[in-house]
Amino acid sequence: MSKWMVAAKKADFNGIAEKYGITPVLARIIRNRDITQDCDIRRFLEGNLADLHDPFLMKGMEQAVELLLSRIEAGLPVRVIGDYDVDGICSTYILVRGLCFLGARVDRVIPHRIRDGYGLNDTLIEEAGADGIDTIITCDNGIAAAPQIALGKELGMTIIVTDHHEVPFEGEGQERRYLLPPADVVIDPKQPLCGYPFKQICGGVVAYKLIQALLMKAGKEKEERDSFLGELLPFAALATVCDVMELRDENRIIVKFGLRAMKETGNLGLRALLQVNGIEEKEITPYHAGFILGPCLNATGRLDTALRALSLFEEKEWRDALVTATDLKNLNDSRKKMTEEGVEEAVRQVEESGICSDRVLVVYLPSCHESLAGIIAGRVRESFGKPAFVLTRGEEGIKGSGRSIESYSMYEEMTKCKDLFTRYGGHKMAAGLSLAGEEQVEEFRRRLNEYCTLTKEDFEEVVHIDVPMPLSYADKEFIKQLSRLEPFGVGNPKPLFARKDVSLIRGRILGKNRNVGKYLIGDELGNTYDMIYFGDLKKLDAFLEEKYGTTIREELYGRGLYNKEALISMAYYPDINYYAGRESVQIVMQHYC
Repeated sequence: MSKWMVAAKKADFNGIAEKYGITPVLARIIRNRDITQDCDIRRFLEGNLADLHDPFLMKGMEQAVELLLSRIEAGLPVRVIGDYDVDGICSTYILVRGLCFLGARVDRVIPHRIRDGYGLNDTLIEEAGADGIDTIITCDNGIAAAPQIALGKELGMTIIVTDHHEVPFEGEGQERRYLLPPADVVIDPKQPLCGYPFKQICGGVVAYKLIQALLMKAGKEKEERDSFLGELLPFAALATVCDVMELRDENRIIVKFGLRAMKETGNLGLRALLQVNGIEEKEITPYHAGFILGPCLNATGRLDTALRALSLFEEKEWRDALVTATDLKNLNDSRKKMTEEGVEEAVRQVEESGICSDRVLVVYLPSCHESLAGIIAGRVRESFGKPAFVLTRGEEGIKGSGRSIESYSMYEEMTKCKDLFTRYGGHKMAAGLSLAGEEQVEEFRRRLNEYCTLTKEDFEEVVHIDVPMPLSYADKEFIKQLSRLEPFGVGNPKPLFARKDVSLIRGRILGKNRNVGKYLIGDELGNTYDMIYFGDLKKLDAFLEEKYGTTIREELYGRGLYNKEALISMAYYPDINYYAGRESVQIVMQHYC
């Protein structure tokens, strides 16, 4: 059972409400997001693109701009080397499109997930040298590629690293020593002595900032700069959402305005992707970006080559864009089936192999497609509430991906046993790794758990309630006010409200898979409301049977419980349901007890 905690942060909620024209409830929610300063509250509610941080505050930006403008002027060949996930694809597109706009001789390479692995390798560097490339720009990678960058320097190339991942280090605490690669310039907000005010940006936003800085130094007029950056903004937004960056500070602004711009995009590939997924007429939300569009792009890097996704954004003909977008959607549909099979096997292994008691789960699926390891690891984490790694047999050794919980910094914990890896990298919530052979799998599992300091409390699900609130408060006007807090996502979750002793009156099971519960509920004043629940209906039924007897399900979903009191306490958020041209308030239950 989860632990419910009501936020108790203090502030002058009435004063904030009056100043910004919002309700005290909204003021409380904003305070719960640790937004306290007037300037931050204003930017949260009213921020626009003018509030984005100056790109030149990022360490290395000035030098990178000077280097690139000199290469453009001299007509020297530049190569962008990206990554095969959505962030890598979008950052590659942003850089190439921006450099082309400025007249650069530029091409691009995205490593093949299986053949090349993540980021730079010796072959990519050697190929660039053989092709006569003068300058390499990495995006969404490079910070951990010191040997490869050293090789590039030996071959006489200029190398600019743009990345957002954690900088590798040695030692602990005060003795920690950061290991920057020997590039000509490193742009990474997480590097030491970087004064950029918001460090939790993705690779796509770092690339966007570089192009913004180049346009400024190249002397482009503000109107022209703004128009071109507006063209690139949807890709920075898509990368931010799909790389699970917190929707705070400028990320929130980029996503808010980038998703709006996506609906009106002139990019044929992006328009085609919206159309084949049936969302071209909808208001694009982080959900659409993260769970519909992103997986289509990721599927190419997982099962084919990410260059197909990149080429989609480069299409010049609508018919070609539509064909490519359809192929990507079909590929993602195949990926879904393979993923479900992998998840079933991983869960079975955890439950039957005796590792269920481990604090960090390490599952070895030798026959699983290595590109699906991260997705499966995420599902295992969700099933068991623990950090999870899924390893599989790659073409060279063992490959794996991990997904973490909030209380476990995956990259830092992996650093404690880095001698086991041939390659590794990542951040707090996700990481990737390579092992030399199967004989190291068990040692990896053993050492992770030996070093793990997680306690029982760290695994307990905590439900953070913003405000205990009567259902009657959740009217259409209040829901309209809540929309001012959008977009919702990591770092800015949908507000969660709570109410005790809500009456269950009648229920129906809906959906093709019979996995959605629709209910009529009542409050203490005798008012009734529509409620919907998308969670595990079997667990809900078991909870009700334990509390009210074995006939409760038949009564609830049959005649209704008009003459029988069945009460639950619930955490919820209110929404508007649109059906048959009508709109009505709908309560969405998230948790119950």
